[in-house]
Amino acid sequence: MAEKIVRTNDMVWVLDPKAKMLGPVADKGTIIARTSPGCWGAMITPDYPSGHEVTRPVAIEGAEIGDSIALRIKKVKVLSTATVSGTDQGVDGHFVGDPFVAARCPVCDLINPPTYLEGVGVKAIRCKKCGNPVTPFKIVSGYTMVFDKERTTAITVSSEACKDIANHARELAALPDESKQYPINLWAKADLPGIITRVRPMIGNMGSCPAVPFPSSHNAGDFGAFLVGAPHEYALTAEQLLSRTDGHMDSDEVREGAILIVPVKVAGAGIYVADIHAMMGDGEIAGHTSDVSAEVTLEVEIIKGLKIDGPILLPNIEDLPFLAQPHDSKLLDVARKLAKEYQTTLEEDVYPLQVFGSGGNLDLAVANGLTRMADLLGISIDEVKNRATITGSIMISRLPGMVQITAMVPKSKLKALHIAHLFEEQYGATK
Repeated sequence: MAEKIVRTNDMVWVLDPKAKMLGPVADKGTIIARTSPGCWGAMITPDYPSGHEVTRPVAIEGAEIGDSIALRIKKVKVLSTATVSGTDQGVDGHFVGDPFVAARCPVCDLINPPTYLEGVGVKAIRCKKCGNPVTPFKIVSGYTMVFDKERTTAITVSSEACKDIANHARELAALPDESKQYPINLWAKADLPGIITRVRPMIGNMGSCPAVPFPSSHNAGDFGAFLVGAPHEYALTAEQLLSRTDGHMDSDEVREGAILIVPVKVAGAGIYVADIHAMMGDGEIAGHTSDVSAEVTLEVEIIKGLKIDGPILLPNIEDLPFLAQPHDSKLLDVARKLAKEYQTTLEEDVYPLQVFGSGGNLDLAVANGLTRMADLLGISIDEVKNRATITGSIMISRLPGMVQITAMVPKSKLKALHIAHLFEEQYGATK
């Protein structure tokens, strides 16, 4: 029997459509997820493939392949007090093909070797079989960041402060008991002390279960491209890569107050969430940012028959590109006068539509996003290009290959897709 509220703090590393899901939660029900940090802690834990630890997927009662799920992001609460992050580099000899997926002990040659913890620092994680320090990544330039009690402000701290944080690594990371990762706070990095920044949490990896097994970090067109023909057990074909759901978006607009629509590619959808960051700038140029434990509250709604290939985002109004801001009465008054003068019928009932595209590089990601929007609306790619150019934008979510295509589109198109009510809820009635 479906539940109105499903709480989860169970963790997985691989999104496997054959694995047991939690729930089901009822349509229009709520998922409350207690998450662990997404990237760095998992990345230094060689025991498991992926480099991401996500919540076990939750089934949605009545969700069928070819439907979509609207996820209303009601709350994102940061729980960590401190975290470590920075730019990464794979360690030669410590992985096969992909340091996220196939970590290797260079001494005993085990793939995803079981490990244990000894002390703190970059050599603290050791292979259980041979005792050798083993980690597939190193931080090239990194920092330790702490947050105020209200989680509004953060600073990066000195090497002296890092030592105490490392000695209380798990506690300050606020790792759930179910988490299997080592806390990255153990590494005590302090290359950039004294930086001040704002806290505005966002969700880096959230969506539905792919139709074939994916290491959770690779559920996207850019990361996923590394799986095609890979020399490890999670290798995919180019055709299997199309089974992804692009949950690993790393868009800073996927935050509290936004609505995300995700595809259903397996029965029950399998909604998961992870990789919450305390803040992130567009593009995530460093490759990583402030990974934190968090509590995320989602309300779910099935959109029957809406077959999409990847996510659609309804950002908060303040996060919309300038040209895609809802039309106000002053703008419409001027436009109507022009239309009368030039004998033109206006598209007045319009809303900003934002579609994600992904691929092995930015060109491929843009092409993917343009195609997805064209297919969704039943218009040409050239029309999408024009609309995005004069009424929207193309934004980089993450290098090397995740983008957001935004354009104003007629409400009638959204109504035909049975999603107009979500846009009215998010942006109000058209003028």
